[in-house]
Amino acid sequence: MGLLDNTLSKWEEGHKGYYQGNELGNYQFTSLDDIITQFQIAYVGEDKIISKIKRTDVAFHAQRAMQELSFDTFKSIKAYQIDVPSTLVMSLPHDYVNYTKLTWVDSAGIKHPLYPTSRTSNPFQIRQGDDGDYLFVEGLEQLVNNDFSDSTDHWTVTVDSSTPGTYADINVDSEVLKFSHRSRGTTGTPHFGSWEWGHAMAVWQEIDVTNQKFLDISATGTGVDMTNGTGVLRFGISTSKGDYNTKNIVPGVGTGTHAAGYNSDNDIFDLEIPAHAITGANEDGSYLEWTSADTGVTKELLHIDVRDYDKVYAIIVSFQDFTGESETLTVTNYIDDVSVVDSYASRHITPKVGNEKESSTWKNYKSATPSENQNQYDDDSYWPLDGSRHGLDPQHAQANGSFFIDPRLGRIHFSSNISGKTVILDYISDGLGTDAEMQVHKFAEEAMYKSILCAIMSAKANVGRNQLAYYKKEKFAAIRTAKLRLSNIKLEELTQTLRGKSKHIKH
Repeated sequence: MGLLDNTLSKWEEGHKGYYQGNELGNYQFTSLDDIITQFQIAYVGEDKIISKIKRTDVAFHAQRAMQELSFDTFKSIKAYQIDVPSTLVMSLPHDYVNYTKLTWVDSAGIKHPLYPTSRTSNPFQIRQGDDGDYLFVEGLEQLVNNDFSDSTDHWTVTVDSSTPGTYADINVDSEVLKFSHRSRGTTGTPHFGSWEWGHAMAVWQEIDVTNQKFLDISATGTGVDMTNGTGVLRFGISTSKGDYNTKNIVPGVGTGTHAAGYNSDNDIFDLEIPAHAITGANEDGSYLEWTSADTGVTKELLHIDVRDYDKVYAIIVSFQDFTGESETLTVTNYIDDVSVVDSYASRHITPKVGNEKESSTWKNYKSATPSENQNQYDDDSYWPLDGSRHGLDPQHAQANGSFFIDPRLGRIHFSSNISGKTVILDYISDGLGTDAEMQVHKFAEEAMYKSILCAIMSAKANVGRNQLAYYKKEKFAAIRTAKLRLSNIKLEELTQTLRGKSKHIKH
C-alpha cells in the first residue's frame, strides 16, 4: 500500500536504505498480516458486507485461502539443495506438500532432470519366522545398530562443534562407543578464571513406541575419572532429544557467553518406572548410570512406562565434572551392548530386524545399476536403421537417474548413479510458516480478498444461494486473473521461442 500520511517509515533513508538493506524485491509482496488488516478495512464495519467479525476468524480464512492459492496459483519459489550421501536418501522438507521438479546439477551449474520410477519402493518389511509366519515375540530389540558394529550409523551424535576432536570426541573402537574428554581453557589462562567446565556429549536414537506399553533397557558401561574430573556415563529413555549444546558448566563457574546445555541434567530422563523394576539402576529417573566405581558393569532397568507416547528417544550421555585443569584429551567413559526391548510379547506386526527403515527391496535397488543406465542408445541394437530406437520405453530413455518418494518415512530415495551429486528439490509449500514466508504477491492480492470473503459468507447463516453464488463467481474470476498475471508471459520472449517452431524436425 502507498504512504497516505507524512510518515517516512523505512523509506526515510531514500534509495540507500533499500539497496543496502535486506528487503530487495519485497515491494512486490504484501504480508498476510497486512492482507487481514486491509480486508477488515474494506469489508468489515457499518454499512459494509460484513457488519462484525473477529480478527481471528478472518485470520483463519486468510490462512486457508493462502494454502489453496499456494497449490495451483502462486509460484512455487521454495527449493532445497543437498549433496546426496552414500545412503541415497533425502529427507522431505518440513513444509513439503508436493514436488514440482527434481534435478541434479553438473559442474557447469546446469540442471539435469530426474524422473520418478514406479517399479520399486521401500515397503514395510514384516518380521517372519523360518516357516513364513509373522512373529509376535517377547523382547524385541528396538534399537538399530545397538552393538555399534556399524560405527555410529542410525545414531545422532553431538560433540563440541567448534573444534571437534580437540576438546571432546566420540568414536567407535572395536565396536565399543568411547567418549574422550578434557577441560576447556588455554594453558596458563583458563576461560573465565576457571578450568571447571567441559563437554556433556550425547548420542541418541528415536524409537517408535506407538503400539508398546513398557520398555526394558540394559547396557554394559564403564565410568572413568580423570585427574581433575569425575566421570559420569548414563543411558536411558527420554521424551525429548539430546541437546546439541554440549557445554557442561559447573554451577557458578564459567558464566558469560558459555551457556550450559542440558545433557548433564538427569531430568531429561523423564519417564516413569515402578519401584520394583529397578535392578542395579538409578532411582531418580528412567536411566542407568556408571561412575568410576563401575568397570565393565552390566545394568538393566525394567518396565519403563511409554503408554502415553508415540515416540521416545534412547540417549547415551557422557561428561566429566571438572574441578581443575585436565589438558589432555583422554578416552574416559565407554559403553557397549546397549539394548531397548519390549517388556512383553508384541501384539502388533513389527519390522524385520535390520530392515526397520530399509527394506531388502530398497537395499537391492540402491546397490544395482539403474535400469535406465543399462540402455545403450548408440549401439547396434538401437541404431540399426538411421537412428531408430525400436523397443525403447520412453520413461527409461534417459541416463540422468531416477527417484521415488517414501511417504511412510518422509524421504526421497535416489538411484545409485546419483550418489555424491548435487540435487535440487523444487517443491510446493502451503505458504504457511514464518512472518517472512507468509506473503502474497500483489498480482494475487485481490484473489486473496475475494477468497476470504467467499469463505466467510459460506460459513455465515442466512446467506441466500444467489448471494453466495455471486461471491463464488467473483472469487473464481479473481483467481483466474491472478493466474494470468502470475504466468509472467512476455510477448517478446514468446515470439523468440516460436521462431524455433519454423525449423523442420524429422521424425
